[in-house]
Amino acid sequence: MNTQFPGSNSRTTTGIDIQLALAFRGFRLEVDLNLPGQGITALFGPSGSGKTTLLRCLAGLEKPPQANIRVNGICWQDCNHFVPTQQRALGYVFQEPSLLPHLSVRHNLAFGQKRHRSTDERRQALEQAAEWLGITHLLDRDPERLSGGERQRAAIARALLTEPKVLLMDEPLAALDLKRKKEILPYLEGLHERLQVPVIYVSHSLDEIARLADHLVLLSEGHAVASGPLQETLARIDLPGSLHDDAGVVIDTIIGAHDDTDLLSRLDFPGGEIFIARGNDPVGKHLRCHIHARDVSLTLQRQEGTSILNLIHVTVVNVADAENPAHVLVRLEAGSTSLLARITRRSFRTLELRKGQEVWAQIKAVAVLE
Repeated sequence: MNTQFPGSNSRTTTGIDIQLALAFRGFRLEVDLNLPGQGITALFGPSGSGKTTLLRCLAGLEKPPQANIRVNGICWQDCNHFVPTQQRALGYVFQEPSLLPHLSVRHNLAFGQKRHRSTDERRQALEQAAEWLGITHLLDRDPERLSGGERQRAAIARALLTEPKVLLMDEPLAALDLKRKKEILPYLEGLHERLQVPVIYVSHSLDEIARLADHLVLLSEGHAVASGPLQETLARIDLPGSLHDDAGVVIDTIIGAHDDTDLLSRLDFPGGEIFIARGNDPVGKHLRCHIHARDVSLTLQRQEGTSILNLIHVTVVNVADAENPAHVLVRLEAGSTSLLARITRRSFRTLELRKGQEVWAQIKAVAVLE
């Protein structure tokens, strides 16, 4: 029997519409968002900006007095209608896995499965979810015998088996140490490639978001101050300071060549090329890279006799104040690719930078997101 696993390519989506207003003492959440019907949308902002509250409203765990929430064209709440949490087609992954301690991993996964499917279909779906999350060998263990990363992978598999139309993830890696985060991130990337179900992902980690997200919503004091494709939104310099501390861009590249003499790989992107340490990935593979603004300096002329390998010809697009008053953020374009540079105000004045000026960007470090 060929069972279609929930969230696979047969599912069609039309997006998530959220308009709501919810007031607490000293805080008001008010947003109007239209989010993509597939891929990962990240909610990012400082503590207290409303990320988790927005997720809880979407789940029905909070009931805003004013709200219009539709998922794939289905109304979950409006002025006359409220669908309770248990009737919403969603999966919810919390910071803590909250597996039932008296049940094995297998029975934890089976607990939330829909009963309208046959026994054989449920078994196949469970095995597929376990395979995707790399926990097949753990199915007969008790939760107490799992590591933190293994428990969270089991919690994600359990959420998928509820056949959600949207998967909500509230800082799923926050309780894990760095080793466990590195363990689980490849599985999240694998789900991103396989699922058509939209994922709403809350995180305080910009590096995490840069690696996983397709769409970014920036929240500040209960309002969405920006919402758009990840690369475009990260490249904006007109946003509040929550992005400035770790400002940078994400670019999509393709491995163009390997240099076995100097153990380097050349990554090509629209507007230029960069070099990284030689890896094992084949020529032609797509890689996502994160370039921090702090790792980009500017020079009026192409420098010779420098240890910096990555020199990109760019055009100055705009300038804004950085969080640190001694610095400015400069938005640059290399072809159709945006870059950011954080330089001192003195350097900006000394170089006499202006909009439309052609300069050279010197990139000191590139983080490959894999």
